[in-house]
Amino acid sequence: MKLIAGLGNPGSEYIHTRHNIGFEVVEKLAEEHRIPMNRSKFNALYGKGTIHGEEVLLVKPLTYMNLSGEAIGPMMSYFKIPIEDILIIYDDLDLAVGKLRLRLKGSAGGHNGMKSIIQHVGSTEFKRLRFGIGRPPGRQPVVDYVLKKFSKEEDPVVESVVEKAVKACEEWFKDPFDKVMNKYNA
Repeated sequence: MKLIAGLGNPGSEYIHTRHNIGFEVVEKLAEEHRIPMNRSKFNALYGKGTIHGEEVLLVKPLTYMNLSGEAIGPMMSYFKIPIEDILIIYDDLDLAVGKLRLRLKGSAGGHNGMKSIIQHVGSTEFKRLRFGIGRPPGRQPVVDYVLKKFSKEEDPVVESVVEKAVKACEEWFKDPFDKVMNKYNA
């Protein structure tokens, strides 16, 4: 069984904000594979289903971004999912809007949600899909920027890249992750 978690913040005020792009990818993946996201455990909303014949847990931590590990760690333990079968999807300020980066492992890179996950799973050896949201313009504080909605000009790009992220996730069920990385990190 694989676990794919999209990071974000719960609540209607955060829908379609830059920080919630992980939620959007997981929701689209659930929709495409008819996996109802109607279960809850360990302060997370999740759905259990199959993609290309393999079991998957799609997870949205409800802990708020900075405490994401408080949901991911217990889910991983409870469902006995090995670290190599975990993929975390999250926003990245250092990538332009419209860019994706897949990695086999790595540091938190200053992302508090990732710091929390690393702390709670006790490893940096899990897969990640970073979704570019760009840097704030001018002197706008980062915290304000990540909680803003995408602009009307960015919306078509974001929608297209969400589709691309979903395809990358799906391909992980058919191909080794490094092959998926080579295709989508172009």
